[in-house]
Amino acid sequence: MATTADLKNGMCIEFNGKTFCVVEFQHVKPGKGPAFVRTKLKNLENGRTIDNTFTAGERIEPVRVERRPYQYLYEDDMGCQFMHQETFEQISIDKNLIENADLMAEGQIVEVMFHTEKDMVLSAELPPIIETTVTYTEPGVKGDTASTNSLKPATIETGATVKVPLFIQTGERIRVDARTREYYERIK
Repeated sequence: MATTADLKNGMCIEFNGKTFCVVEFQHVKPGKGPAFVRTKLKNLENGRTIDNTFTAGERIEPVRVERRPYQYLYEDDMGCQFMHQETFEQISIDKNLIENADLMAEGQIVEVMFHTEKDMVLSAELPPIIETTVTYTEPGVKGDTASTNSLKPATIETGATVKVPLFIQTGERIRVDARTREYYERIK
């Protein structure tokens, strides 16, 4: 058993009979009254985020999770299909368990998180930065430069829409932050 003093971002815990991942936490010591820990927890079974306050020193139950690399194959009515890189085992994951699933391209490697005791899939995470091609964006107007902080919508090869600077053209390769869906840089 662990206590709230052991909380870290990314740690998985059992709370109210469900598995949660700690998104962020803050230890608060008010001038009056006992200390407490404010947390933001993400439910790994349905993807919802909740706020919870623990009293300082409260016992929590950590969960052992294992991250395994899987390759994204395709999507069908059963969910998203993935294949393990070494064993070639195929699994299906509900699209709701994958954050920013529309940024996933076929053949992309993602990390799938498993509950080790129950051997069940909890979630899948894309790499922090993904490389993609812009399939359509409005052409830039003469006078638009890199110094202007204006953004325009661009459709990428997976069909998702992201905001890019005005100088990006159709057909260019770019990097996108998969966590925030923001333009990162142009690939030269």
